[in-house]
Amino acid sequence: MPVIAVINRKGGSGKSTFAAHVAVWCAKQGHAVMLGDVDKQQSSRNWLRRRPSHVPSVAPWAMAQNMLKVPAGISHVVLDTPGGIHGFELARVVMAADAIVMPVCSSMFDRESAAQCHAELIALPRVASGRCRIGVVGMRIDGRTHHASMMQAWADAIGVPFLGALRETQLYTRTLEKGLTLFDLPESQTETDLAQWAPVLGWLEPVMSPLQAANDGAVVRAPVTRIASSRPDSLMPAQDSMVHGSRLAPSLARVADQSRAAASTLAGSRSVVPQFLKR
Repeated sequence: MPVIAVINRKGGSGKSTFAAHVAVWCAKQGHAVMLGDVDKQQSSRNWLRRRPSHVPSVAPWAMAQNMLKVPAGISHVVLDTPGGIHGFELARVVMAADAIVMPVCSSMFDRESAAQCHAELIALPRVASGRCRIGVVGMRIDGRTHHASMMQAWADAIGVPFLGALRETQLYTRTLEKGLTLFDLPESQTETDLAQWAPVLGWLEPVMSPLQAANDGAVVRAPVTRIASSRPDSLMPAQDSMVHGSRLAPSLARVADQSRAAASTLAGSRSVVPQFLKR
């Protein structure tokens, strides 16, 4: 089960916008995809509630016995993470991810925050060993400026692939308000933007359609199924878990001691991390 995590500890960087678009792109490829919102603000969940029934379906977390689960039949997962994520919370997300995309705006403050987040990410074993890839996407880039080339130079300087730049346009805002993405619109309306997405999707393609997902024991060829349109009323129950047997199933023993030691730190966090990330 390929997992893409959209991470940037700075708020307002376009994480939810990017995550929603990647999830819909996966759905249009015929994959059964879940968009998992790890943030208390639940921006992605609210967007899913607006999504019409006639467009490709994207599933949210499923509810079972007051626990948060990946719905049955899901083949791909996109995780939208909160701003400010760091430490054990960040490590738990990375332990589940096959690739991380960092949406970054062009300001000095955004770049400095992203560089600090990147430095923390590359120190984590899953990233350091190459099992989890990292790429950067420039967000809200004004094509009349040199911000795209500035972002490219910044990414080169910190040693992270620059996947491309997405322009500032009200088209993103208008479509998201309707529960849609640019991938739901006719290509004649989005030609410029689809061209900007092409290199980003080219980088994601081998991650989302692997011969074998990272750290899975064997290749499992499960049939692709469409996801039901029904959605739970609440995605933030007190206790969360994942489907047993999945690559993302909990393995608490490996981090139990560290989790207990960090309990006081995590207690005050604004984000809620599903149980499968607490490995």
